[in-house]
Formats: sequence, structure tokens, C-alpha cells
Amino acid sequence: MRGAGVLVTRPRHQADALCDAIRQKGGNAISFPVLEIRGPDDARELEQCAAELDDLDWAIFVSANAVDKALGYLLSRRKWPDTVGIAVIGKRSAEELHRFGLEADAQPQWEFNSEGLLALPQMHDVRGRRIVIFRGNGGREYLAEMLRQRGANVRYVEAYRRICPRADSSELLKLWQSGGVDVVLINSVESLENLVEMLGRQGHSLLVKTPLIVASERIVAVAQRLGFTAPQVISASATDAAVMDALFKWKNQSD
Repeated sequence: MRGAGVLVTRPRHQADALCDAIRQKGGNAISFPVLEIRGPDDARELEQCAAELDDLDWAIFVSANAVDKALGYLLSRRKWPDTVGIAVIGKRSAEELHRFGLEADAQPQWEFNSEGLLALPQMHDVRGRRIVIFRGNGGREYLAEMLRQRGANVRYVEAYRRICPRADSSELLKLWQSGGVDVVLINSVESLENLVEMLGRQGHSLLVKTPLIVASERIVAVAQRLGFTAPQVISASATDAAVMDALFKWKNQSD
């Protein structure tokens, strides 16, 4: 990876460890956050959830940000009840749980998306179960719809908001034009869409010719729809270790 320019698009507070790992391996990590994570506009849903937590059967966290923001709020007000199961979709979410002293009771091992979670035995026999899904603003409705079809009582709680940051991309584009960006790391469809918007028309032609390291097949499909011609490598998960493995795979393929 020595000398490779790696564009890291994670939110700033989640990028430092990965940037350090890239630099330790001789790469040039370029941090350009395309998402900003903020608290919800209205915390009343979280407040109500804190009061009613004992009545739940399952709490599902769709992302590491959902774990961080929801548990940061809830555990400042009360203990987590032993009777409420915890489910996460990705490995980074499971890692984030450890920071709060909690473990996931249900977690996909191979397919890190809603489909992977729904395939778990714990998510099949849910008739009459009360489930809360912690997520950011908006997103897919598929998980809740499928659980409701299986007889569960499901509601979403917005634990955070994802904002497209305002940033001047001119210095980044100069670096890119001079050959300083070799690969781009993308964690979500929204991140890719935000990056396209932030780079503008001038940056689009550079971006679509640059290889991507992505966290899911869904991102590959969107990239192809947006006209990307460079190869995309899918990391096994969104953890730092998996992203580094994907970077080494890309580097080996490109040498």
C-alpha cells in the first residue's frame, strides 16, 4: 500500500483509527468526511423509549452510530434491562456495543444487512414480540415491514441524523488531478451520493474513474448506475480490519 492515496470518507470522529492504520502501512490517508452525525431534532422518542424499555423484547441497532447515539442517551438515564435482547446488523455495531459493556444477542455472521439479520433464527419466531429499531433519519423500511409480516409489533426510533457537510473540495480536486488519489473508501449508498454532490461536475469525471472500496453489493449497484468505470472491491464488513484487508486486495490486483 506504500504511496497509495486513500480517500477516507467516514465521519470525522470515526476516521482517525483507520487513517492511522493506512499511514502505518505506508499509504497516504486523505480524510474528507461526506457525512456529519448529529443528534435527533427531537429527543422525545428516545425519552419515551427509555421509560418503556422494560416492555420490549428486542432492540435492533442498524449501525454503529445508532449504538453510539441511542445507548449514549438511554444509559445516561437507566440501566439496560437483561430481559431485552440486542440485535445488530454489522460488526462495527457489535464493536461499539462493547464500549457500553454490552454484547449482541443476534448478529449476522456473513451478510451484514437487513436480509442477513432477518435470516437469523431469533428473527423468525417474533409473533407478538415488541421490537424497537434504532436508526438515523430515513432509510430502508424493509426490516420493519418483514418483521411486521412475521407478527411483530415494530417501531422505529430516530437516534441520530445524517447531514451532508458543507466543504470546499477545491484542494482535494487539485490533489486528485495531480494523481494523489488512487482509491476511495465508501461505507454507504448515502456516502457515495453525498460525495458525488460535494465534488460537483468537475470531480465527477475523476471519481468515476477511481477504484472504490465499498461495504456492500448495494453500493456497487449504485456506483454502476452512476457511471463508474473503475473496479469496486467489496470489504467483508465495515470494520477497520476488513477495510484494510480490502485495501491490500485492491493494491495486489492493481500492481
